[in-house]
Amino acid sequence: MGGGSEPLDTKHGQYLGGWGNLGSQTQKGITTYSLSANRQRPLAGALNAAVFNTWRRCRAQALYVVPPFAIAYLLVNWAVEKNEYYNSKAGRMADAQAAEEATQGGPVRA
Repeated sequence: MGGGSEPLDTKHGQYLGGWGNLGSQTQKGITTYSLSANRQRPLAGALNAAVFNTWRRCRAQALYVVPPFAIAYLLVNWAVEKNEYYNSKAGRMADAQAAEEATQGGPVRA
């Protein structure tokens, strides 16, 4: 109870202890395990797991993604080829011939 830098409880005159240890009894029966910093491997196997997990997820979704993209690719490819034909010399001549037949009452191609 002498002088010094120990925090005192002014009401009871007892040592309160440091922050978080306000004079209560120490806990018993709690076991703490620790591993030194140089023994821990927090990313052990992370790259291997990431590669195989990504492959597994992509393979599982392939049947949902690939068919619509394949259909869209074929449709766009067909449209580009048809547009190139219509804007070519042969396409313009065929279109002019069809227009001429239509005005003369001849057979109209579909």
